[in-house]
Amino acid sequence: MRMILGRLVSLLPVLFGLCVLSFALLSMVPGDPVTAMLGLEADPTAIAALRAKYALDDPLPVRFLAWFGQVLTGDLGRSIQTGRPVTAVIGAALIPTLQLGLAATVVSLVIAIPAGIVAAARRNSAADLAASVIALCGLSLPSFWLGILLIMALSIGLPLLPSSGYAPFLEDPGAALAHIVLPALTLGAAMAAATMRMTRAAMIEVLSADYIRTARAKGLSRRRVIWRHGLRNALLPVVTLIGLQLGQLLGGVVITESVFSWPGIGKLTVDAIFARDFPVVQGAILVTATLFVLVNLATDVLYAVLDPRLRARR
Repeated sequence: MRMILGRLVSLLPVLFGLCVLSFALLSMVPGDPVTAMLGLEADPTAIAALRAKYALDDPLPVRFLAWFGQVLTGDLGRSIQTGRPVTAVIGAALIPTLQLGLAATVVSLVIAIPAGIVAAARRNSAADLAASVIALCGLSLPSFWLGILLIMALSIGLPLLPSSGYAPFLEDPGAALAHIVLPALTLGAAMAAATMRMTRAAMIEVLSADYIRTARAKGLSRRRVIWRHGLRNALLPVVTLIGLQLGQLLGGVVITESVFSWPGIGKLTVDAIFARDFPVVQGAILVTATLFVLVNLATDVLYAVLDPRLRARR
């Protein structure tokens, strides 16, 4: 618990610095959000009134302090385009992103962990070579191209799955699963490629350790040595990679969400940038950064669960 509290306190300056940086950078983006909302031929009186409503004429430090004061109370402001609270807008987009990130991670782990273990246990064999080639292809393929190929194969060629859209899981679980398969495969393939390579490298190092040779000398089966004694100790670097990947997914994978019309936080951020809806952009950046910090914290906690030696040091 002390470790968790210490990490949370140490990350507060990081989040504050991110708030300052994002606010400053967005203030330099060309274009007027009021003009983007009302149009170039709007009445100057209406433009002035809307700018005053959102305090866009105030100096930058005054606007930042006012916004940051609202953030400390849990209020991220209101969208310039829709007038809705930013927390509600981001909350609606965050749920699809969380679902997609979880599904892609499951797909990645189901593919990568067994493939990495087999490749390490049968090093330099045909299985190892095949897994390495497939992983290289997975890392090299652009996600948008893989997504389009999956749409052509499983939505157009074989009309098995919908090509785009989103369905809430609680309202229609069947439709939700059908819509999430293709984007989850698109993201999970790239994640699986990197995770498989990391699993293979970690397992090769672990399988050459002295305690593994001792376990084999005691007559333990090959399966037990690999899965019980080798895998757990090889998971630490894999957990690090998965934590980073999951943090990136929670931030929203813009290309994949755009290809499949997935209403996630990444697509929301891009749309808000084009609309000059800066309160939504600032809120999305803050929420994304907070989630990334929390994922890294959860990764550190999982370290201690996997390796008791870390708990003893702390």
